[in-house]
Amino acid sequence: FPVVNAEEASLTCLCSVWIHRKHSELHTMHPWRGHNSGRVKRDWIIPPIRVLENSKQIPEDLVQIKSDKIFTGEVIYKLEGPGVDQEPKNFFEIDDKTGVIRSKRPLDREKHRSFTLKAFALSPSGERLENPTTIEIMVLDQNDNRPAFTKSQFEGSVAEFSIPGTSVMSVSAEDADDPMTDNAMLSYTILSQESVPANAVTKTMFGINNQTGTIYTRDVGLDREVVRSFRLKLQVADMSGMGLTGEGVAVIQVSDINNHAPQFSPVKYNMLAVENRQDYEVGRVNVTDRDERGTGNWEVKYSIYNDPHRSFSITTDPETNQGILTVVKPLDYEAQHEYTLVLTVENVNALSHKAPNLPVSSATVTVTVVNENEAPHFREDPINIVVKESAPTGTLLKSNIAYDPDNSELRYEISRDPERWLDIDRVTGDISVKRTFNMRSPHVKNSVYTAAVKVTDSGGVSTTATLTITLKETNDFAPELSPLSGSVCKDARKKNSGLILTATDEDFSPHAAPFVFEMLEDTSINWTVIQINDTHALLQPLVDLEPGEYAVAVLVSDSGRPVLGAISQVNVTVCLCDSFGDCKSEAGAIFGATVGINFIALIIIMACIALLLLLLLLAVAITSCGRRHHIKKGTGLLGGDSEDDIRDNVLNYDEQGGGEEDENAFNIDMLWNPRDAPSTPGSYCPMPGPRGKQPLRRDAPHNLPSPTYPRRPPADPTDIEDYINDGLEAADNDPNVPPYDTALIYDFEGEGSLAGSLSSIASGSSDGDQDYDYLNDWGPRFKKLANLYDPR
Repeated sequence: FPVVNAEEASLTCLCSVWIHRKHSELHTMHPWRGHNSGRVKRDWIIPPIRVLENSKQIPEDLVQIKSDKIFTGEVIYKLEGPGVDQEPKNFFEIDDKTGVIRSKRPLDREKHRSFTLKAFALSPSGERLENPTTIEIMVLDQNDNRPAFTKSQFEGSVAEFSIPGTSVMSVSAEDADDPMTDNAMLSYTILSQESVPANAVTKTMFGINNQTGTIYTRDVGLDREVVRSFRLKLQVADMSGMGLTGEGVAVIQVSDINNHAPQFSPVKYNMLAVENRQDYEVGRVNVTDRDERGTGNWEVKYSIYNDPHRSFSITTDPETNQGILTVVKPLDYEAQHEYTLVLTVENVNALSHKAPNLPVSSATVTVTVVNENEAPHFREDPINIVVKESAPTGTLLKSNIAYDPDNSELRYEISRDPERWLDIDRVTGDISVKRTFNMRSPHVKNSVYTAAVKVTDSGGVSTTATLTITLKETNDFAPELSPLSGSVCKDARKKNSGLILTATDEDFSPHAAPFVFEMLEDTSINWTVIQINDTHALLQPLVDLEPGEYAVAVLVSDSGRPVLGAISQVNVTVCLCDSFGDCKSEAGAIFGATVGINFIALIIIMACIALLLLLLLLAVAITSCGRRHHIKKGTGLLGGDSEDDIRDNVLNYDEQGGGEEDENAFNIDMLWNPRDAPSTPGSYCPMPGPRGKQPLRRDAPHNLPSPTYPRRPPADPTDIEDYINDGLEAADNDPNVPPYDTALIYDFEGEGSLAGSLSSIASGSSDGDQDYDYLNDWGPRFKKLANLYDPR
């Protein structure tokens, strides 16, 4: 550290500064002594303090600061900033009594190149005695870092046969020391050289610029066919090559140039090609090239000469560089048996000027055509024929339709003919008409009928062609008239109306519409036909005719060549017409104008009559089977009004209740009295109860099928018990019947009985004279009945 003397300090600061160095004493400076008191005071200015990194003397006194205020009182020194109380901390400290600044730890310039601190002079009470001053501490570099290459391995290339001095590549290295010192001054050298293959080249082929690291060629003889690459061991050293060192590797590839032309090997080839085939490989040719495989200097392209019809092509196999010879057009053995082709080859990339001057390599390929049995050939496909639809049977349609290249015998057949209209000579192939054509056939589309012909040679090889027959329409059918019967109003001439006639023709245009309608001479006196359009005409009387039947002959002709026509008899009924133009009878004609009954009113009257009839039938039904009588008090439960009201009917009551516990089951919705039955013997009529619906059972599911009940009583009276038991069992198992005491079935039991009717069991006394208290003694089943007839 330089020592600041008193004269220099008096020019730069207002305080005394001592710089302490090793083996030196601290010097005290008094910058204000000898100056007048009128001088303006300035801040401290301390020159940078330089400290060597990696110092082993720790702690180390760096500098001492002291204020002039020490002569008037006690001064306390403080230090702040990065390296003290800010990150990075604890690198420096100050003695608050003496003002000595010292380092606490070794410094590293590569991490911290400098520190900027603030120094304060304070009184014991904390008052600033001087303005704070800035202290700059610079860390001086030492050669403590080795240089290192920026890559572990450098890659480069150089073209073969490059001249000396050709730049190949550059390498670079770094040194963490101060680049402004010799500690980071680098120097490059090549330590060793290895060739691949090993020892292929023994002389030194490369040099390096010791300052820039550029590698260059030093000698001739770089041949890729001899040596593929070099491996160089490099060294970099600081202190201009005298200091610390580092090592690296550089790999240099010798790149190929196109200095070798491809050569055919061999130069003559013989190949076979089957006729009538195309787009298939005939054979391959080989070439050699000493340039680097897989590059444009090695890849080749071929050319064919002496192929005027361009029947062949040749392509390159990218993997092997072979030439693939292909037939692109079918060959014909009968036309040419053999082909002699000349092939040439060259690289994709142009040859280098350093390549030997040699002619282009060529090869000769002889291709022999192999004969095979060819399929017959149709002279045209499809075979087009135009013929009139009315062509007669046996008409020749087409001949000489096929030939065989091998001149073998041919056999012909019709392979598809859905209407069987065609015939063919199996030897000559002549196609003729077998059956008359029909334009209305579903197989004729747009007047074209399609079939197929097959021809086979003696070797069994066959081919098929499509036969399209265009049918020309001829006028074969006369037009037809419709309708052949109709009606015309008597006053049609006045109203310009009549019978509309329509003409149709099975022929197609131009042998159909427009049609011409004409009247024959013998009927043209009273009738005329008026053309409406191409297909319709109006038949109309010329005079007022009497109502009746008339036969009118009409001639209708088409537009074909020749013209065809047909006479049709039209049966016309002349009648009187209503306002709508419809025929009506004579009576209707007479009364239609006077009566004029409206149709809707007639419908309303008929509906009213039907409704009255329905109401009448309903009243009769209610009268015969709908009367209801209630039991009156005092008339007796079994009393009757007349001896003649006898009912010989035995009714079937299937279920009679559920026992003594059935208190609610007797609430039956149906009551019946023999007196309420219709007077006709042998019939019955159940009467609905007060509530209008019968109760449902709770001891069985609903909507299940009912069992079969016994419908007719047995002939033998001894079987009556079984008959009753069967009915009771069926009722018990029927889930759809009302519960317990409800009467279920009223059945017809026949006519006539020796016993009297129940209605005859009548008391001579009145209702009020009878005592019904005994019903209370019969059990719960009759309790309800006793309550009905209780005189109270």
